Order: sequence, then structure tokens, then C-alpha cells
Amino acid sequence: VSTTATHKSGNQLDLIYTRCCSVDNSLVAPLHTSDHFLITANLALTPEAAHAPTQVTFRRNLRSLSPSCLSSVVSSTLPSLSQFSALDTNSATDTFCSTLTSCLDNFCPLSSRPARSTPSAPWLSDVLHEDRSKLRAAERKWHKSRNSTDLSVYQSLLSSFSANVFTAKTSYYHDKINNCCDARTLFKTFSSLLNPPPPPPPSTLTADDFAVFFTNKTRTISDQSTPQTEDNFTTTNAHSFSSFSPLSETDVSKLILSSHPTTCPLDPIPTHLLQAISSSVIPSLTHIINSSLHSGTFPSAFKQARVSPLLKKPSLNPALLENYRPVSLLPFIAKTLERAVFNQLSMFLVQNNLLDSNQSGFKSGHSTETALLSVTEALRLARAASKSSVLILLDLSAAFDTVNHQILLSTLRKMGISGTALQWLNSYLSDRSFMVSWRGEVSKSQQLATGVPQGSVLGPLLFSIYMTSLGSVIQKHGFSYHCYADDTQLYFSFQPDDPTVVARISACLSDISSWMNDHHLQLNLTKTELLVVPANPSFHHNFSIQPGTFFFFWHMKKKKKKKNPGYVFCTRLTETCHSTCIPLLFSR
Repeated sequence: VSTTATHKSGNQLDLIYTRCCSVDNSLVAPLHTSDHFLITANLALTPEAAHAPTQVTFRRNLRSLSPSCLSSVVSSTLPSLSQFSALDTNSATDTFCSTLTSCLDNFCPLSSRPARSTPSAPWLSDVLHEDRSKLRAAERKWHKSRNSTDLSVYQSLLSSFSANVFTAKTSYYHDKINNCCDARTLFKTFSSLLNPPPPPPPSTLTADDFAVFFTNKTRTISDQSTPQTEDNFTTTNAHSFSSFSPLSETDVSKLILSSHPTTCPLDPIPTHLLQAISSSVIPSLTHIINSSLHSGTFPSAFKQARVSPLLKKPSLNPALLENYRPVSLLPFIAKTLERAVFNQLSMFLVQNNLLDSNQSGFKSGHSTETALLSVTEALRLARAASKSSVLILLDLSAAFDTVNHQILLSTLRKMGISGTALQWLNSYLSDRSFMVSWRGEVSKSQQLATGVPQGSVLGPLLFSIYMTSLGSVIQKHGFSYHCYADDTQLYFSFQPDDPTVVARISACLSDISSWMNDHHLQLNLTKTELLVVPANPSFHHNFSIQPGTFFFFWHMKKKKKKKNPGYVFCTRLTETCHSTCIPLLFSR
């Protein structure tokens, strides 16, 4: 207790402490009514930053829903098959989707709740959730009573809960690692454990910002390309494919039940429920699919995508729009219809040998491993023959999004696709749109004039068809190549004293760039990279380049080590080099 005036003897009462703000015009003055001096000052306070609005999510409580009850209601609500048969493709699709949604709304209406800032841990079971609720109740009771008995109960529950969570988490990752069926899942699991999560995105970015950015990016690339002219040509393929065969109810049932139950916000009901009540909806779905194939019309209800922006790398600045890639989600029923077309179209292309044999992407029996083995073996054989090699990895900007529809349809006609089959593919590509979902809001709809749908079943196949003529451009310069989707690897071997290497590289890349421009694709030269593998580790190639002499080669990055699909290449091409590098997988 202070017994003297507080401004004497170094007393620490009646002081002002500040942090993160400036003090102006401070004054200490005697106060005649007290031994305490009066302290006055002006504090430069900044207004508190406005809190970001709470995100709201809409969910359904599906735990109490009986699939058999939903199936019964859907069966009685859907129009009869004779009524369905009288509807055109778009009307039948709209009726089917609206009926499913209304039936689900009657059982499980949407309810709003604040969005979780972080997702729930996957190892927290229902039992652990219940134990955590009991723990929090015991904590509140002890805080209120401050009773030693309540404290003991709380501490006992806390100790038990912590031990159970540790056991559950250990068991979860143990089972996940042991049951990993592919390297991609395994590396993703270790990455989630070893790498810190990316920083939260800034609240200043909106869904419309992303929608406009993604649209303008593809439009800019298309505007820089050669204007498309009408092609006047006849079919060059001896075989033709003019119509799709109708599917039976058994065929449609197999497509539905054998597909992975992915769900997006555009689905009328969750996919696992659709599969559970498939017996009630198969007749209607079969009519929709066969009506679409027969009329050459892709349903308009399935032409919209929901896009979620995804940060390309955790190390990138989340405040910049260019650091995000669009992840497109499509309705499950739309992808079921695509699978029906994919099966028939791919069979025609394979039987007539119309696909590029050097394309490993999205092809049965092929993967990133086949692409890697093909290139690695060629480089090893060249070194065994005392030849040097050059490996060039091409990078394209937004390749899937900039595919020109008229060029693609012309390519399909050249392959012998005509009639309602070509009409269906034209309908599938045209009048598409997307909306961006971001932090609980949805952007305005944006129209798509170019591109093959990302996240689709047919998109990768159509892109492979679009790229088929590039192979002849590459081979004309004596290069070999191998592709995985839009990732193209060029390589060729040469005698160590060959003086024409730089000119050959430049000429090949020049023709590739021209082909890309004619096909409305953009070769990203700043990310296109080159790796030189010398005939022996002690040999060094010095490609002297003068700026402007070989423009395309000058802008490339020359590397001693290069990340390649599924592996890391280095100039030494030795196992020692590989063992010191972490194998990498496609991010697709």
C-alpha cells in the first residue's frame, strides 16, 4: 500500500503504458484535490479492423434419411415412362433433376450454419465427438463450481480423451499409409504431415474477381492467336462413326454403380443417394441418355460448371489471382452421360488407330510411368552409344481452356466422325458456362467460348485428339517425343561435336510455336525448360547463343536437373543422382 504521493520515490502507480500507438501532448500537472498528479495525453488510436463476415454453409441432415423411403417417394413422383418418352432431352432432364431435388427437400431441407474455419479431423469418430462434448461439459461445470471433485472429473476425462485421440490419429495414418495403392496418395499423405498448411486467403478477394480473371486469361490467349478460318475439306479417314448406339437399362445401371460417388453442388441429390435409389431412377435416366444420343443434344442443365480456386503451391502469395488454378466440378449425371459417349468414341478411335501412339495420358494401360520409361530408355541408349542428348519439356498456358471448338470439330471430321455423333459433340462443347465458389459466395455466370470442360470424362480424350497433328511437326525436325495430356517432352540425340544442335532446337521450337498459335494454344517459353545429357559426365556442352539469333531457344531455361513426370532427371543420368532427389508426381 502506497503511503506517499505517487509522483515521488519512484512509485509505479499513475502511469500510462502504451503499445502500438503514439502519445502526443503528454502533461503531468498537480491536482489540488489529491496527492496524485493528473496525467493527460493524446493517444493516436486506429479504428479496429472490421471483422470479415461470418461464412455460412448450407447442409442437409442425411443421417436420419432412409434411402428406401426416398426411393419410394421418387418412384411415385417421377412421371411415368410413357410421359417421359414424350419429353425432349432438355425437358426430360429438367423434370428429372427438379423431381429429385424436391423429394430430397421434403425429407431433408437445407439448413444454414456457420462454416468451420478448419475442417474436422478425419480420425475424430462419432464416439470421440461425444467424448469431447462430455469433456467440455465437465470443464464448464468445474469453472462454475470451482469444486475439487469436479476438477478431478474434468482432469480424468481430459487425460482419457487425449489418449484416445492420440491412438485414433496414429491408427488413422498407420492404416492410410499401409493401404496406399499408389505413390501419389502416399506422397500426398506425407506432404500433409510434413508441410505446413498454406496461409489463409485474404478476405479482399471475391468470387467475381476470380471469375473475371479466369475468363480474361483464356480470352487474352485466344485473341493473340491466328484467326480461325473455315476448313473446306472432305473426310480423310476410311472409317466413319456417325451415330451412338443406345444403352440398355443394364448398361446405365453399370455406369451408375461402378462410378466413384463424387458429388458437386450442382447435383440434384448426393451421388451416394442416387446410387442407393438407382433402381427407381434407372428407367428415367436411360431415356435421358438415349434421347441425348439419338437427337445429338447435350442437356443444357449439364453445361454449367462450379469452379473452386486452388492455390498452385503453398509457398505462393495467396493475395495474387494468378497464383490460383481453377478446379472445375461437374454434375455426376452429366459425367455418366459422358462415360456412355467415351466408351463408344474411344473404341472407334482405338480400333482404327487414330490416337497418337506417343500419348500416355488417359489411355488404358498407360500412365506417367510409361511416359517416363520411354524417355529414360531413349536417353540411356544414346549415352551407351556415346551420344549426347537434349530433353525439352514444353509448358502450355491454360491448355484445356483455350481449345478452339471449330478446329477440334474439324479434326473430328477428318477422323471420320459425322452425323448425330458430331452434332452431339458440337452440342457438348457449345454454350457452356461456369460460376466460381469462393468463401461461401458464388460469382455471376461466365460464358465459355473456348476450351474442353475440365473435370469432365470426355475433356482429356478430346484434348488428345486436338493435339494429334503436333507429332508430325516435331518429327519433321528429327526429334522424338512423348506426351502425357498437355505435358510434351521432346528429345533427340547427337554427336558431341555436332554444330547444328542449337539451330535444330530453335527451328523445331519455332515451328511448334507457330502450330500452337494456329491452334489457339500458347507455348509458355519462360517455363519451357531444357536439360542437356552429355555423352559422358565429364563432357560439357557450351551452347553460345546471341540474343535475338535464336529467339525461342534464348528464352528457355537451361537446367542441370529437371522435374519430369514422376521423377527427377539430372544431366548425369545416374542412379546416384536419382537417389538424392525426391520423386515427384503429377499434380493432376
